[in-house]
Amino acid sequence: MNEDKLRAEDLYNKIIPVHLDANFFFERAVRSLDRNHYDKALKYFGKAVEYEPENPVNHCNVAGIMSEMGDFSGSNAVLAQVLKDIDPAMTECYYYMANNFANMEQFEEAEKALVTYLEEDSEGQFLEEAEEMMDLLHYELNRPAKLHRIKSREGMVEHENARALLEEGKFAQAVDILEEIVKNYPDFLSARNNLALAYYYVGLFDRAKETIGEVLEQEPGNLHGLCNLAIFYQHEHNMTELAPLVRTLTVTIPFHQEHVFKLATTMGILGQHEVAYRHFRRLLKDEDMNSDPSLYHYTAAAAFNCERYVDAERCWKFAQKLDPESDVPKFFLSQLHQFQAGTSVQPKISYHYHLPFEEQLKLWELDGDQMTEEIRHNPLIRSSFFWALRHGDVGTKLQVIQAFAWIADDEVKQALLVFIQEPDEDIELKEAAMFVLQGMGIDRETLLLDDSEESSQDSVKDNLLPEDCNWQLVVNKTLEMMGRSSLNQQEDVQRLWTEFLNKSYPDTPQLHHMEAWSAALEYWSSKIYGDSITYEEVAKRYGLSVSTVSRYARRMDRVCHMKGRKRSLL
Repeated sequence: MNEDKLRAEDLYNKIIPVHLDANFFFERAVRSLDRNHYDKALKYFGKAVEYEPENPVNHCNVAGIMSEMGDFSGSNAVLAQVLKDIDPAMTECYYYMANNFANMEQFEEAEKALVTYLEEDSEGQFLEEAEEMMDLLHYELNRPAKLHRIKSREGMVEHENARALLEEGKFAQAVDILEEIVKNYPDFLSARNNLALAYYYVGLFDRAKETIGEVLEQEPGNLHGLCNLAIFYQHEHNMTELAPLVRTLTVTIPFHQEHVFKLATTMGILGQHEVAYRHFRRLLKDEDMNSDPSLYHYTAAAAFNCERYVDAERCWKFAQKLDPESDVPKFFLSQLHQFQAGTSVQPKISYHYHLPFEEQLKLWELDGDQMTEEIRHNPLIRSSFFWALRHGDVGTKLQVIQAFAWIADDEVKQALLVFIQEPDEDIELKEAAMFVLQGMGIDRETLLLDDSEESSQDSVKDNLLPEDCNWQLVVNKTLEMMGRSSLNQQEDVQRLWTEFLNKSYPDTPQLHHMEAWSAALEYWSSKIYGDSITYEEVAKRYGLSVSTVSRYARRMDRVCHMKGRKRSLL
């Protein structure tokens, strides 16, 4: 008896209990799939659904097997049920449905499902495959899909536009776009980095540093942020903060091309030419980049600045071979040979792939028509001239004014008219500007009257394009909306708007959205009188969104530095 009992216990201990749950049937389904037993796999996935009916993945597995078995319509029915009853946020179901519709040659329905996937899915798991399917549907339907956005790439198109504006020197416009991107996508660190650079270019150094601080707070090791911060420290001559940061960057070895290039150019700007040369050499080994003449110039500049003259000569010769029409490699080869021959002191070689400003001016002195043509067709050069007139040192501003004498078009005239009205500008520079203006046919007596309010307003009128001549309507609308106001306040509104238009030049805004500019003008006019007005109050009265009013007000603040101003400063 005891022996039989022991045998029964031994037998019981050898039995492995089976827990029938969703995972059990999922594993059985996967094994069946590995053996190409689709019928069994479908049955097991169906049992998993019975055990966990609220789990959308189980339903999608069923839909996937049905699709593999050719039941595309049944598969879509299951996917539609997932979206309707179980998890509407499971947007990848639309991609699966598009595949099923395409297999049934229902291309219109496939397009609808695919567009919904691209416009609603934020993860982009099947983005590459979806774009390939979009090409197929374009071919089958003989027309492009009506796709308004790709949610998983939100902000990317706008960011590329902003980067293009930065490259063209249109910094204020880039700031507008980048601020909006950063507001809508706070984790978009590339946009935040470029916003910092845009602030730097327009002279808002405090905001630039603050924005970089926001980048590094989210990602302390962000290489672009660290490089930008180092350049800002150098601009401030803050050696205490710069020195440890340079030590960190010196031992950093980035992997991606973009990061290598950023670090190389930054180290060159910081005077760490040996480190810059090492990174530029790495880039020259990359087949995707070694046909760029500017890269050979950067490498040559780094080599020359760390006394590797043979390497510098070789790189400039490569650049000349790749870009035979350019004067840049020829000029720097000449500089190198003169220095080696002892006929000149060691020159300071810039990393920029263009002639030094002084040399460009010498060439243009010989051929003013060439300069005018080049600036007319190169917005970056033109923008850099106007930026230098506002933010350069005294010597640079004088050279720009002299260059403007050769260009002598309407934009130059208006830029110089605004320049001579600036109270803080150097007297000798103003005299030089007035001399150029006299050469353009404006008599000196008229120029001396330009400090009056009427002359200031006239210059603004001339700044604007014909379609923008509703500039005065903005002031009229503001005064109308403000209701009863004192004569002093009316004059201050007029002066503030005139100041904004003058200081915005040559990036004077388009004034098609008059109500938004009027709302921003009222907001700041009220603020400088000490009123506790809010964006919400102004937006409600003008019938605008709060974001619109704040965006236009921020544009005025960037130009006129409104925060903290009181009436006495107007």
